[in-house]
Amino acid sequence: MNNNKEKQREYKKVCCPNCNSHSVVKRGLRQTENRGKIQRFGCNDCGKRFVQDDGFFRMRNNPQKITLCLDLFYRGVSTRKVQEHLQAFYPHNSSHKTIYEWVIKYAQKISKFTDNLKLNVGKELQIDEMEYGRRKHHRRKGVDRNWFIDAIDCQTRFMVSSEYVKQRKQKEIKKVLARAKKNTSEQFKIISSDGLLAYPRAVKSSFGYHRFQRGEIKHQIINASKDEGFCIMIERLHNSIRERTKTFRGFHGSVESANSVMKGYEIFYNFIRKHQAIGKCPYELACPEFKEKLNEPNKWLSLIQLAKQNN
Repeated sequence: MNNNKEKQREYKKVCCPNCNSHSVVKRGLRQTENRGKIQRFGCNDCGKRFVQDDGFFRMRNNPQKITLCLDLFYRGVSTRKVQEHLQAFYPHNSSHKTIYEWVIKYAQKISKFTDNLKLNVGKELQIDEMEYGRRKHHRRKGVDRNWFIDAIDCQTRFMVSSEYVKQRKQKEIKKVLARAKKNTSEQFKIISSDGLLAYPRAVKSSFGYHRFQRGEIKHQIINASKDEGFCIMIERLHNSIRERTKTFRGFHGSVESANSVMKGYEIFYNFIRKHQAIGKCPYELACPEFKEKLNEPNKWLSLIQLAKQNN
């Protein structure tokens, strides 16, 4: 009985893509080669027949196969090895290029949703950058020096903001800090960074000069070259990132595609992978209201569906 009630609730959420009406009825099934039978609907108001977009609209492969590839990729398996894995378990195989396109596509879709979440965080934010090479065009030898700038909450270990950029100047740092401030309001009281000269002005500009003057917030500079130690939390995060990305041997393609891959890792780190220090995923502390929404084993699938619902 409970399963029938849940199905009825889900059925009421179906909306006509043509007129946004909820007065819809089932109109048979659509048979597909690799995704099985998909429910068709009909609108009583405009007569439109449609298939509900669950985040995998017009995809030739089923959601379980696609999300499996995303999970394997961010757990350290290369796209070519993922392709070899699929050959053993799925008759309809996918190329390594298609798998990479799935990574880019769904990292962008989910990040549009997760980048706007309001977070419950602690008092200290740590921000740092790490150098990542990006291979130039095949006709040009060498590697471009690019940077991954990220910020992490020390209490929940949640990666609050990140960007893969060409330079590490004030403009790029401000972009990362702006999203951190937007999603956390005025919860942070300490902003920790290394001794990079671009940080002091970028931090004060992003969080407000008046707050620093009134003593509401403090910029803590930890200079490793002066034996002052490290920003331990974010350095530990960088070790985890290097562990995954060492097989890349540098990013290929545009800065935008590299940024999408790293956005996917941010999602993996915050929502999929359990953090050893806290014994749970960071989102369980930073956004506890999502525990019920992400209670399924396949969290990639749940995140894609949530992103579609909130689009």
